[in-house]
Amino acid sequence: MIEEQVILVNEQDEPIGLMNKMEAHEKAVLHRAFSVFILNDKNEVMLQQRAHHKYHSPLLWTNTCCSHQRAGEANIEAGKRRLFEEMGFEAELKELFHFIYKAPFDNGLTEHELDHVMIGYYNGEPLINDDEVESWKWMTIEAIKEDMILNPEAYTVWFKIIFDEFYHYLEDHKL
Repeated sequence: MIEEQVILVNEQDEPIGLMNKMEAHEKAVLHRAFSVFILNDKNEVMLQQRAHHKYHSPLLWTNTCCSHQRAGEANIEAGKRRLFEEMGFEAELKELFHFIYKAPFDNGLTEHELDHVMIGYYNGEPLINDDEVESWKWMTIEAIKEDMILNPEAYTVWFKIIFDEFYHYLEDHKL
């Protein structure tokens, strides 16, 4: 099996090369990524719980899906691909903003990503991929914010960072 590659970028999101995903996380090299937030008509966010056998952050709660763009793949195209691969449904996505963050894990790996944050809407139930996702649930934005304060260990490192950016974006913009 060929290891997935990530797109290395500079701080202006200009591609500067490719690297195997694991190597990029071991060396904490800046690379392009995306995070998808799916909301329903009650303004609840669909959260996923990462599968129990994932090599990092197993069983932790996070946004609907996130991953890395492939070489030549547009941001929205990548978000739609991964949403279907992980959660089993399609939705129209809109990119809201992007930002850079760095988040070390307990296992020595580090996420150093220029993250494109996207939003979409869906009211059905997902058909989750058991290789990626353990469970899922809907939560209001305020309930997520409160639960992160009470139970920070239940959430992925990157979701805590991305959710904070997403929350402030929602405060400043009318969707």
